[in-house]
Amino acid sequence: MLQTFTALAEPNRLRIVELLRAGPQPVGTIGERLRLYQPQVSKHLRVLRDAGLVDVHPRAQQRLYALRSEPLRDLDAWLEHFRSLWDERLSNLERYLVEMQLAESERQPAIAPMTPRPTKRRREKPG
Repeated sequence: MLQTFTALAEPNRLRIVELLRAGPQPVGTIGERLRLYQPQVSKHLRVLRDAGLVDVHPRAQQRLYALRSEPLRDLDAWLEHFRSLWDERLSNLERYLVEMQLAESERQPAIAPMTPRPTKRRREKPG
């Protein structure tokens, strides 16, 4: 799994994985879409392939690269533990905040409607 994290930590490789979600792509198309030179794309694809994230399939003169779902499923399963942990913590925080709001509203006296203040009248000067 460390290899998966290492491979996806590089922004261009992550962009390649995102692009391959739509389906298999040749190196040239990946380079055009991401505005990378072919040697750069090939280098990144080699790292992704070594990490087990992509497979290569020859088709005529091209090589198509496709995502492999297994490493991503393994990553998702590993992350699930943290999701459930954070869901529980966030739910506890939400309950606590609701309790605090209720306690605060019970402590505050009801606001009485405002009564108009008597206005001072100006005395007119005799004159």
